[in-house]
Amino acid sequence: MTALTSAVAAPEVLDRCRGLVLPALQEAVGRLHPWVGEMAGYAFGWCEVGGAPTTATGGKGVRQALAVLGAEAAGAPGRAGVPAAVAVELVHTFSLLHDDIMDGDAARRRRPTVWKAYGTGPAVLAGDALFALAVETLAGSSAGPEALRLLSVALGDLVRGQADDLLLAARPWVGPRRVRPVEYRTTAEHKTGALLGCAAALGALLGGAPPSVVAALDRAGRHLGVAFQIVDDVLGIWGDPAVTGKPVHGDLRERKKTFPVLSALDSPSPVAGRLAALLESDAEPARAAALIEEAGGRSAALAEARRHITAVEALLAEVPLEPAAGGDLRSLLDFLVRRDL
Repeated sequence: MTALTSAVAAPEVLDRCRGLVLPALQEAVGRLHPWVGEMAGYAFGWCEVGGAPTTATGGKGVRQALAVLGAEAAGAPGRAGVPAAVAVELVHTFSLLHDDIMDGDAARRRRPTVWKAYGTGPAVLAGDALFALAVETLAGSSAGPEALRLLSVALGDLVRGQADDLLLAARPWVGPRRVRPVEYRTTAEHKTGALLGCAAALGALLGGAPPSVVAALDRAGRHLGVAFQIVDDVLGIWGDPAVTGKPVHGDLRERKKTFPVLSALDSPSPVAGRLAALLESDAEPARAAALIEEAGGRSAALAEARRHITAVEALLAEVPLEPAAGGDLRSLLDFLVRRDL
């Protein structure tokens, strides 16, 4: 999708950053109540229910990598960004625990979600504990007050995004109350982009970057979040299940209001009306996927993702970044949005 390049492959960057952050993250979780800490460890993929160690695959570690690279881009060693990486990883996992409950999702990364494994009340408690631990981690950092301010702004946006996501899901496919693509973009920026931007900005802040660099990395992460979410939407309809880990047409089967669908419904194509009728029926999602593509939904989504990546590139070009870290950052951004499209 882009021409971003780096001498270091993105998976290597992610592995390096995970290796730097993991000991500090595990040390922080180890300070929790043992039962709560077990639930947190389960959420991170470190253990099974009951605490037995496991090799379950956790997430990619994107947010923690952005924090480490933000510090390195400011010319500081990666370890300067570790408190930021730990805090955003804790907040991200806290948000997943609560999101899974709100969305009724029974599985994540091919395992039962925390609320299914331990119960709703315990999962809420574990999420709250992770949030408190994130605040504690940043409060003790070298830029405590400003770091907490950045995190608070991101958290406020994340809550707004989740609220809008829940409300948009209940709105109709057609008519004056239908969801428009611009509303989706705002929701994606808040729900996904805010924490990505916060991660890079916090890392840069703890690395001693000037305010202009901190702000630029925050905005870049927000654009990245929108692009990442839109690419995820495209893969949710047309992606290879062997790569995505999701069933074919899974998002359509669940009638999710994703960007390709909303763009197709918003198009002047006569197919849009047929698509809306299909979405309101029990028709097979494969038929809807064909109509979305015919109405231009897939091409519109990819064009929108490219627009946000162009914005990321422009923001990174505007500020002085340490060259090696800047290259790693660009490699990571490319990896996140390209993903077998």
